[in-house]
Amino acid sequence: MSDIHVASGIRRAAARIHDGTPPHRDRAVDALRALAILGVVLGHWLVTALVADGDTLRAASPLGTMPWLAPVSWAFQTLAVFFMVGGHVATRGLASAHAHGTAYGTWLRARLSRLFLPVTAVLAVWAVATAGLLLGGASFVTVHTVVKLALSPLWFLLVFAALTAATPLLARLSPLWPLAVVLHVDLVRFGLGGPSWLGWVNLAAGWLVPYTLGAAWSRGELERPRAGWTLLLGGAVATAVLVAFAGYPASMVGVPGAAVSNLNPPTLAAVTFGLAQCGLALLLRDRLRRALRRPVAWAAVALVNLSAMTVFLWHQTAMMATTATSLLAGRLPGLHTRPDGLDWVVARLLWLPVFALVLGVCWAAFHGFESARGRPARGRPAAGRRGRARGRGPGRVRTRVVRVGGLPEPSGVREAHRV
Repeated sequence: MSDIHVASGIRRAAARIHDGTPPHRDRAVDALRALAILGVVLGHWLVTALVADGDTLRAASPLGTMPWLAPVSWAFQTLAVFFMVGGHVATRGLASAHAHGTAYGTWLRARLSRLFLPVTAVLAVWAVATAGLLLGGASFVTVHTVVKLALSPLWFLLVFAALTAATPLLARLSPLWPLAVVLHVDLVRFGLGGPSWLGWVNLAAGWLVPYTLGAAWSRGELERPRAGWTLLLGGAVATAVLVAFAGYPASMVGVPGAAVSNLNPPTLAAVTFGLAQCGLALLLRDRLRRALRRPVAWAAVALVNLSAMTVFLWHQTAMMATTATSLLAGRLPGLHTRPDGLDWVVARLLWLPVFALVLGVCWAAFHGFESARGRPARGRPAAGRRGRARGRGPGRVRTRVVRVGGLPEPSGVREAHRV
């Protein structure tokens, strides 16, 4: 009976979120961002291993010993979709800010504060953890490995913040221009023997391609299915040719020890693969909109977006916390052993629910840093207070406006609560 009551409560809560969502909101945008975040999280959990070598932890990847697992990286390397959604949302948000007379500086500060406020908790915790590890006698290799993995998501935020700040300059930029830059950088770097440092130009140019695709989406240039199919098929064919005949790695994520990484910095193959992913995402929009008419499905997407930054910033910490504490029980398969066989893959899949549980603990402890960005300043009436000012009759609904998504959005989802 209690299970029935719980299910009924979930349905009622989902219905309130569904009914309180503005009708003009494009739910496909939220769904694509949620899928991109979850793809990154699952991808890291599947292809990142911490191997116990005595008292030392070293990073390894199953892609190094089992290259046939490369398709895993195709499914879960979803950053291009994230950047496309970010460019779409930022361009719309800036246009809305201009329409309401909001200054660019005010708009940018609001967006960047929502990006970086949750980062303060991560940096503080890892500063203490690093000091504790060093004072406790942990090897420098172990400390370097875990800190690098824990803070690796921050590079993405720095690039995203730079592109966000440049949105007024990028809103009308064609994706073909940064794509041409990536092509020429790789041509000089790989074809003409140019310096390896030149590849870092692609750190901006490579992610500019999906970001400016998002801006083109905001301008209405990608609404027809033809655009999605062109990106999907063109990007897939180009990537296949580059991998088969130009020597690019098949894995779309970095593999420790590999001569070339498609992601660090982005290569032409990573960018063309991202174009294919973005094309698929555009083709899925209508299906996602139909699916998210169901209140429970929409509530799940909304909740993921509300915690997007927390999930993104803490997922590596959750994996490493599980790995480190489990060492007390000895070397466990799929956690501390070398990722060199199918037995490791099966064991790692069994560990995923544990990683998710520990991530839930991290969320409970630190999601307040993310939700704080949606709280009204003191002295300013929140939507709910205005509602109470109009009276408190039985059954009256109070509406609270909160922003959905770890990254800024153009509008809010309203959650209705009975008073």
